[in-house]
Amino acid sequence: MKGVFSAPGDYIHFKSQVPLHKIPIGTKQWRYYDFGPKAVPPLICLPGIAGTADVYYKQIMSLSMKGYRVISVDIPRVWNHHEWIQAFEKFLDVIDVHHIHLYGTSLGGFLAQLFAQHRPRRVRSLILSNTFLETRSFASAMPWAPVVSWTPSFLLKRYVLTGIRDGPHEPFIADSVDFVVSQVETLSRDDLASRLTLNVDAASVGSLLLSDSCITIMDTNDYCATPQQLKDQLSDRYPEARCAHLKSGGDFPFLSRPDEVNLHLQLHLRRVGLEAQPDMVRGIPKDGAGGSHGEEKDGKEDPDDEPKDDEGSSEGQSKENQLCPAPESSESHTSHDQPLSNAQLCLIAPGDTIHLCFLRKQHVIAIEIFFQYTLETFLRLASLSREVDVHHFIFWAKTQTNGVK
Repeated sequence: MKGVFSAPGDYIHFKSQVPLHKIPIGTKQWRYYDFGPKAVPPLICLPGIAGTADVYYKQIMSLSMKGYRVISVDIPRVWNHHEWIQAFEKFLDVIDVHHIHLYGTSLGGFLAQLFAQHRPRRVRSLILSNTFLETRSFASAMPWAPVVSWTPSFLLKRYVLTGIRDGPHEPFIADSVDFVVSQVETLSRDDLASRLTLNVDAASVGSLLLSDSCITIMDTNDYCATPQQLKDQLSDRYPEARCAHLKSGGDFPFLSRPDEVNLHLQLHLRRVGLEAQPDMVRGIPKDGAGGSHGEEKDGKEDPDDEPKDDEGSSEGQSKENQLCPAPESSESHTSHDQPLSNAQLCLIAPGDTIHLCFLRKQHVIAIEIFFQYTLETFLRLASLSREVDVHHFIFWAKTQTNGVK
């Protein structure tokens, strides 16, 4: 893990544009993002122990611009699974959502299955990633579970972080680990204690009324904190479920492999009959207040997010001077997923960078596809022959863009 964490540029942009909601429901405080056309049944994302609503920001940005509604929530402070089911149902009632599609990873996937079991009329489909069916193995590995609610915060954080595999990682996975670690630091002692309690509280998923055809199991094949035996049990329970295996991605593929995860999410939603509404996409407003429920509840400043909001404000003030997305970002090659009014296209080649900025809306996607295909063709040729001149390719690419305004 890196010693000093620097928030990714796309996350800073996300925070400056998409509002964070905080609403009290009974004794529970719900923290969530809600973006996309409200006429579409939402995809609700549930994180694991170390996750927050922020970890799914790449899914929110990408899928909402395609016409889907995405809601990402923090797991509130609940101390048993029955309390979770009741609290989550009240949350759905308050935000006026009746039928949902659930995407859960690790503990979030387990909680999604429990809710589908006990509230079958509300859940239309499940996407389960690196998750499990029962908590017995976690309870046996945590003998101090009875005193978890009395444990100091620093010990809880240390325990959670030891479950995250530490390097060496390829860059995308290392960045995802760093991001999640930064989110763990924002969690209070009670937040961590309640999640660990849910992870070891004796429970197992019973039979679901939901058909296996409405379930997608999306796992990574390299490694994750969930033992392979538990993932195999999940596959055996839902033999007719669609399998979407990622070659790599670690514990947090939604951050390290967002393009692949987003593609599988779209394929799942289409397969279960959820149609996107791209004609209803209004784009991300400059004031960051549109496209979400409870706007009147979000005018208050969030003291917990002041550093992030400050970064977002400075980002928003200099939109016209924004740099193109960093090349290491998995989302940097999908500029059509971002608001077209801010669209920029970068073609990055060794020794040179061509910036095509502020293109007319009708040219953005066509030019991006053309250059992506051309660059891929060039790289394939370069891998076959060492005689390909990179500088000649750059000169040719520049000549192709002379007429673009």
